[in-house]
Amino acid sequence: MPTAIAVTGRELVLPPPDGQTPSAVVLRPPDAQSLDDAAAEAATLLDQQGYLVVLYPAATPAAVVRRLHTVRSVLESDRMALLPLELPPLAVAVLARQLRQLSISDLSPGVLACAARLLSHYIHAGALLGSVARLDRVPVSLTSHVKSWLPGAQFGVLAHPTPRLVRAGGPADLPAPGYATAMTVARGQLTSHGHGVGGAGRPDDWVTGALAPAWGVRGVEEVPLPPESARWWGTPKLIEFAAAIPDLSVLYQLVASVRREECHWCGFELIGDRCAFCSCPVARGDEIPALLTSPRPALTSR
Repeated sequence: MPTAIAVTGRELVLPPPDGQTPSAVVLRPPDAQSLDDAAAEAATLLDQQGYLVVLYPAATPAAVVRRLHTVRSVLESDRMALLPLELPPLAVAVLARQLRQLSISDLSPGVLACAARLLSHYIHAGALLGSVARLDRVPVSLTSHVKSWLPGAQFGVLAHPTPRLVRAGGPADLPAPGYATAMTVARGQLTSHGHGVGGAGRPDDWVTGALAPAWGVRGVEEVPLPPESARWWGTPKLIEFAAAIPDLSVLYQLVASVRREECHWCGFELIGDRCAFCSCPVARGDEIPALLTSPRPALTSR
């Protein structure tokens, strides 16, 4: 049986890259669905799909997270994995699409769920912001805080994998991925200044006109902005972006090349140092794959 990938918002379901990639399941919040209905829906998914992997930003409202844990407890199922991610919302959507692509491969449910942690290392996630006054997820200097109050100030921010903040307006000097990526962009209530070839205007804003060419991305896709993005970044005036590996064969090779273990508690196959389904760590004394415990491994340069 294939493993179903679930998210906590419709905007976290990105268009499939091909006709084979399944969609993600959207789990509704407590104010839109009763607990009985939520449990029945999850039970049906488990019956039909076998396993359920739920991805959500770590900044998801507490009521939504409690609902997810309650549903899993009610079902008493060890086949439902809940994975909070320290990524901006758009990056979570990108990662969910990658897992959706991999869900039709021969990867076991345990390895597929653990792959979320591995693949997150290869997502460059950030935003162009009109203000950093309320940004608390990336270190912001006092000078940047002061400049954010100036009319027309804009900042390029990289939140993951290496936090960085620069003043937008010149070269796009955020650290670039060292491998081929495609960029996904979501626009909020921000009109970016033109910094690309051709002058001002939406087609040549700083993200798509300066940053994307500097990073050598293979393509740019625009999608709706996730509702949680404004809260995550501290402002609705933003353009969020995420650059990630688009090639399914490369994603599969990354995951398949990691040494596999067996969870001594629930028996699931896993990669890394912790089971994604029961959160049990690898038994002390076992060798933990360096690919998930050391800094992000390098890929062949594009």
